[in-house]
Amino acid sequence: MGIFSRFADIVNSNINAILDKAEDPEKMVRLIIQEMEDTLVEVRSTSAKTLAEKKEIVRRLDTLKAQVSDWQDKAELALSKDRDDLARSALLEKQKSADAVASVASELEHVESHIEKLQQEVTTLQEKLADAKSRQKAIILRQRSAESRLEVKKTLDSSKVEDALNRFERYETKIDGLESQIESYDLGKKTLADEIANLQKNEKIDDELAELKKKLADK
Repeated sequence: MGIFSRFADIVNSNINAILDKAEDPEKMVRLIIQEMEDTLVEVRSTSAKTLAEKKEIVRRLDTLKAQVSDWQDKAELALSKDRDDLARSALLEKQKSADAVASVASELEHVESHIEKLQQEVTTLQEKLADAKSRQKAIILRQRSAESRLEVKKTLDSSKVEDALNRFERYETKIDGLESQIESYDLGKKTLADEIANLQKNEKIDDELAELKKKLADK
């Protein structure tokens, strides 16, 4: 099981798909980032231990290979001294060391494969983390903007606004009535401006009448 088994839904899926299903995208993106950062810390610790384990395995492997070579030299020495029995025993020890070399080499291969997978998973997680961080501010702004617009929409669609507009219209009608009452008090009353205007009008009529009389007299 990989180190990211707890967060497989994040690492192996699209962040947008997760956010689309989230009730609170702002909270979800914070959790995603926190989980990824925590996991990176865990992975780095695991990687450090695995690399240390690899170094130890390599040392053991080198020691065993040296033993194989050493037993080979001892077998050859025994044969040079006509000690077949000692040569056989040395070859048996050499075989044991060679078997150990094969076993440790297989162990090393497994560890190296594990390290490679760790590196791949770290790369994937870092890409996801960078993507989440780059979108975090935009996501927060989009959510807050959407929430504000939703509140405005709810307010505009509510009966309170309609009631307020109706009251506003009633107030306008009432004011129109008051203004009409004020105007009614002035009906039939001549203001100074009205009287002067009448004088000007009468003067114009008199001038026209005089002009007409002169015209008739000339005939």
